[in-house]
Amino acid sequence: MSTESTILLARQLTVARESGRSLSSVAAGVWALTKPEINVLIAITVSLSFCLVSSPVWDFPFLQLFHTVLGTILVSSGAAALNQLMERRFDGRMRRTARRPVVLGAVSSQVAFIFGTTASAVGIVYLYICVNPISSFFAAASLGIYLGLYTPLKRMTPLCTLVGAFSGAVPPLIGWSAAAGRLEYGAWILYAILFLWQFPHFMAIAWMYREDYDRAGYRILPRSSDRHQFVAVQSALPAMLLVPCTMIPSFIGLTGDIYLAGTSLLGIVFGYQAVRLTFDRSNSAARRLLFASIIYLPAVFLLLALDKR
Repeated sequence: MSTESTILLARQLTVARESGRSLSSVAAGVWALTKPEINVLIAITVSLSFCLVSSPVWDFPFLQLFHTVLGTILVSSGAAALNQLMERRFDGRMRRTARRPVVLGAVSSQVAFIFGTTASAVGIVYLYICVNPISSFFAAASLGIYLGLYTPLKRMTPLCTLVGAFSGAVPPLIGWSAAAGRLEYGAWILYAILFLWQFPHFMAIAWMYREDYDRAGYRILPRSSDRHQFVAVQSALPAMLLVPCTMIPSFIGLTGDIYLAGTSLLGIVFGYQAVRLTFDRSNSAARRLLFASIIYLPAVFLLLALDKR
């Protein structure tokens, strides 16, 4: 082989290797765009709400559950990508979000837009065709509220958390309607539980990263002396309301005594951490509340599934 041919082959191999690394980098960036840790929680919530109204294990509609989870995750992934695209200029000012793929340039704005819109649209259509129109409607409504209202309101008013909670609590409605073909009171109880849970969870994050949010121009918390009172009300009150709310499934015969005892104990611990933040007002107290919230929700839904009647 001539020297020129050897050099040409070496260059081609180098380009191929660089191209492979580039594609791998973009794939990793797109994966990060989907917020996989959030999708895991959504998948669990959808699955458990689906299981609450499904047939016995010997007649369980596993394929229907697969379609429901896949369609929901597609919509959620698309929403996460479009949210990061919309907030890329602000995310770059926060330590918490400065390493997101669009901010770093690991994924271009065009790729994020194409992926976000495609995943969202495919997910909604997939749910409509493979599951039912009700589940598809709620997925589309959640997407619209999240991107059309919650995302822009984060830079306008602290009430954005309230608006976002309406969207964030939708997964149980999708799972329940996918299994039952309609919405029943049990679905709305699960919706209420998830709706209330979001406030102390988000307040813990907002307090830990309050300086970051202020620097980026987000109005998650008030800019006045009412900031402490705002965090106290939005953390402690919903956490305390969760205690009687989680008892309702047992009172209406949906679950048994194991669920009732377990969720009561979980609610007391979660409420204690929320109240503690109102007095301590430290990052360590917020971190403990955040950890408690991460444990609380999956535990409640797991008890629902294990002790259903």
